[in-house]
Amino acid sequence: MSILIRKEKPEDYAATEKVVEMAFKHAGYSDQKEHFLVNRLRTSDAFIPELSLVAVNKDADIVGHTMVTRIQIENDASTTESLALAPVSVLPEYQYTGIGSTLIRAAIEKARELGYGSIIVLGHKDYYPKFGFERASRWNIKAPFEVPDEVFLALELVEGALKRTHGIVRYSPAFF
Repeated sequence: MSILIRKEKPEDYAATEKVVEMAFKHAGYSDQKEHFLVNRLRTSDAFIPELSLVAVNKDADIVGHTMVTRIQIENDASTTESLALAPVSVLPEYQYTGIGSTLIRAAIEKARELGYGSIIVLGHKDYYPKFGFERASRWNIKAPFEVPDEVFLALELVEGALKRTHGIVRYSPAFF
């Protein structure tokens, strides 16, 4: 299957939001409102246009999307900028074909190129480690809400980027 990964453009927004909506329509762990989240994040100060990526098929249809946005890791003494990977969306008929993995790898590489140090994800404990994600608790990084330790994960984009970081992740208000 020939898939192109590229930066999302403003003219893609409606199609992208439809992909996100369809991707989560029957997901049991979802509130089925991820497409609204994508829309809100695009208008927030957390949005990084270069890290909003789409997967396009040979017919130029958008079949997948991922977004990486700014977050902070805060403690009493400091604040560290990091990134959040969310959501990752693939149209149901294209799921389990490697498009999601390709989007994630492209987002990680682009974030590295842009000079970011780390990414946080709330995701499946058996899926994200294949990209290098580890339990965020390894660095004493916690979610701002109750979540099982094995699904709150972090990835250092630069070796040692989280070495002196610890605290609670602060998401953009657009997430809520």
